[in-house]
Parts: sequence; structure tokens; C-alpha cells
Amino acid sequence: MELCSIASGSSGNCIYVGTDATHLLVDVGISGKKTECGLNSIGKTLHDIDGILITHEHSDHICGLGVLSRKFQIPIYATKKTIEAIQMTTSVGKINQELFVPICADESFWVKDILVDPMHTSHDAVEPVAYRFKYGNKKAAIATDLGTYNDYTVECLKGMDLLFLEANHDVNMLQVGPYPYKLKQRILGDRGHLSNELSGRLLKRIIHKDLQGVILGHLSKDNNIPELAYETVRVELAMGSEIYNEYMCPISVAKRDEVSPLIKIA
Repeated sequence: MELCSIASGSSGNCIYVGTDATHLLVDVGISGKKTECGLNSIGKTLHDIDGILITHEHSDHICGLGVLSRKFQIPIYATKKTIEAIQMTTSVGKINQELFVPICADESFWVKDILVDPMHTSHDAVEPVAYRFKYGNKKAAIATDLGTYNDYTVECLKGMDLLFLEANHDVNMLQVGPYPYKLKQRILGDRGHLSNELSGRLLKRIIHKDLQGVILGHLSKDNNIPELAYETVRVELAMGSEIYNEYMCPISVAKRDEVSPLIKIA
């Protein structure tokens, strides 16, 4: 199983997950052209895609969905309320109802040879989820747009071989930055986004000796920088986990507007 971030950030999100036989996208919050170019860079095309998994209905996760679904007739997996919200989003346009496949958190389903297991998340959307993937004995998870986490989140993310995790903002940058007060409170709230510090603290609870890598994603353009996200998470882990070793478990940061390296689970 392999994973590649085509784009990840407050301006648009799209992640590829696949095997030799199955090719999936998690969210399409970028243009169809950019999605196609990103897939081409790893030797894939949109004709290869077997399904699009939507985490929630915010524009940075679905803005390219209408064009892609109409042109390529790709099945769209999302929770029932998320599907309803997408259908009411005029900017996406009309999507063939038959393309939608309703899914539920904590109810796994197969897309060819990948077992997909959605999990609840805390975010200000109608029915958001994150996704876990299993292929044979290999496991990966993509968890972003987390306002907070709890014991359920920790249990869901334990035992992964590869983890794509939100590190959206630095709290100090956000607090002194230009955003309106109401928006700052939304981001900092339990249904907002995970800070660098909270990302590191969550990782402390789920890191294990066989975790092959952590990718930090969904960084804010205005309230974070990759170096700060990396260092904050690294320090949190180094201070609180005897298991953590940066050579055993490398941490990388997904690029906002560029394709990040393709990572294969050993």
C-alpha cells in the first residue's frame, strides 16, 4: 500500500492511497487539472481511480468533485449527511445521484482489495469522518480537520504503519495574526483544527515501535510554517515518549501546493 499527498492545506486537499489493484482519492479540494497532474507525477491518471472518499463538505475538500465526477463517473463515498450537504453546494454543480455511496463511521467497507474503515471526527461540518485503510497486514490512516481528540480517536489510530495527521496551526501565530476574533475562536475550538502541540500530544499516545512514518498535513497558510510544525511535534514526542526515535519513525510535512513524495509501506 502506498500514499501520496497531492495537496494538503487550508487552500485545498487531495490525497492518493492505493495498491497495485486499487486506487483511491481522499478529498478533491483542488482543480481537476491539478489533481490529474499530481496523479500523473506518480504514474497514475484519473481513469485509474476506483473511488473518491470525502471527509466532509467544506470547499477545500470538495471544490473539484463536481467536475471530476461528471467527467470520469467515479464513485463517491461519504456519510449520508455529507452527501446531502454536497448536493446543496451550488458551486460543485449537479452530480449523478447514482455515483454516491453512503457510508457510516465505524462501519468498514471494501473497495476492491482495500478495507476502508471510517471514524468519527470533531469538526464543524455536518457529519465528518477520517479514514483508515487496511491491505493485508498493512495499515494507514488519514486524520485531518480534528478540533480535538479523545480516547476514541486514540484507539482508532493505534497500530498504524503510516499516519497522515493534521498539524494545522501554531497557537501563538494564530492568536497574534490577522484573522478576525470569531475565526480564531473557531479554529481553536473543539470543532476546529488541531494545533502543532496537540498533534504532537496525540502522537505520543499512539506512537509504537513499528510505525514507519508520520506525515503532518493540512497546515494553515497564514498560521503555520512547515519547519515550525515539524519541530513542535518532534519536541513534544521527544519529551514525552521513550519509544520515539526520529530515525525509526521519520516525520515529514506534506506540501501545500505541490505533490509530496510517494510513500510505500514496507
